[in-house]
Amino acid sequence: MPVRPAFFALIFLLPSGAGNLSNVNPAPWDEILHQYVNQQHLVDYSRLKQKDWKKLRDFVVSLGRQGPQQLSPDEKKALLINAYNSLTLEWIVENYPVKSIWDTPRPFKARRFHLVGEAVSLDEIESRLREMKDPRIHAALVCAARSCPPLRREAYTAATIDEQLDSNVREWLANSALNQFDPDRRLATVSPIFKWYGKDFDTYPGGLRGFLIKFGPPAAMEKLRDGKFAIRFAKYHWGLNDQSGWGKGYSSFQLGIHWLVNWFRNWFANLGRKYNVNPAIFGGIYVGAIPFFTLCVGWIISNLRRKKPIVLPVLAASFFFISAYLYLLIVGRNIPAWVYLVLGAMIGFGAYSTVKKIRAQTRLKDRT
Repeated sequence: MPVRPAFFALIFLLPSGAGNLSNVNPAPWDEILHQYVNQQHLVDYSRLKQKDWKKLRDFVVSLGRQGPQQLSPDEKKALLINAYNSLTLEWIVENYPVKSIWDTPRPFKARRFHLVGEAVSLDEIESRLREMKDPRIHAALVCAARSCPPLRREAYTAATIDEQLDSNVREWLANSALNQFDPDRRLATVSPIFKWYGKDFDTYPGGLRGFLIKFGPPAAMEKLRDGKFAIRFAKYHWGLNDQSGWGKGYSSFQLGIHWLVNWFRNWFANLGRKYNVNPAIFGGIYVGAIPFFTLCVGWIISNLRRKKPIVLPVLAASFFFISAYLYLLIVGRNIPAWVYLVLGAMIGFGAYSTVKKIRAQTRLKDRT
C-alpha cells in the first residue's frame, strides 16, 4: 500500500512551557488495546487499519489539546507513555504493511509531532519520560518491535501507574523469549535495552543488578539475591510485533540496509537545519560532484605517471570536493572551518602555480 502523508501535528504543553499537558481521556486508546492486542502482546495491524484507524487517529489528535492546569507527575507520566505507544502504533498503521518500524522513513528522529509549539520526535518524547528518573518506563515504551517489552492491553492511568509499571517490568523479565535467568550458571541474559539505557538503571538502588533482583522471576532471583551473577545482553529482534507474523523473518541484513537508509535520511534532513540551506540542492550538488571528483583524481594519477603538470586536475578535484560547500558559502551559515581552509589552499595553490608559470615563461623569453 502507498505511504500516506503524515496527517497530524500534535502539541504537548509541559509545565515548563507556555501551557500544560491535557489530561486526555484514555478510554478510546484503552478500547483499541483491548481489541487489537492479543495475550502475546502482538498487534492486529491489518484489522486495526481496516476498522478503527479513524478511532486511533482521533485519539492521537486529542493528545494535542492544552490542559487548564498543570498535571501531576503521575498524570504526565501516564499521558506520555500512552502518547508514545499510540503514536508509534498509528505510524505503523499509516505505513502498513511493513516488516519493521525501520522500514519507515526516519521513525524515531523525525519531528512529526509538536511539544509546546515545537516539533518533536518519538525520541524526544522518550527523553521527556527519562527525565522523570523512573527506569521502569523502559518496560512500558513499545517501539513496534518483537523484542520490545510487552505492549500492555490497557491504557496507563495516573491512579494505577505504579502498579501498572511494576506489573509490566515483572512480565517483561519473566518472558524467557526476551530475558533469561540461569541461577546454576550465575548468569542473566537480558534485553539490550538495559545496555542502551544503562545510565538510567545505574541510579536504581543496587544498579541494574538491584533492578533485576527486585523485579526478576522470584524463583531465580531468590538464588541470585547476593547479586553475584554475570549479565549478558541478548540480540534485539526489530521485526514488526504483528499478529500475522509479517515481521517474524526480518533479518539483520534488512535491518542494516534500513538503518543505513534512515541514517542518510536523517543526515539529509539535518542539512537544512544545520546550514540553513535547501537540503535538496546541497545534497544534489554533493552527490552529483562525486563522479567528477573521481575522474579528476584519475586525471591526477595519469598526469603523475606521464610526468605532466597536475595543477589543473588538482584544482578541478578540489573544486568538486568542496562544490557543495561553495553553495553554503553563498547562501548558508555555520560553515565548517575546513571549507575555508580548503578554499584558501586552492586559491594559494592556484596563485603559486600561476606565478611559477609566469616566471618560467619570463625566463624562457629572456634566454631567447
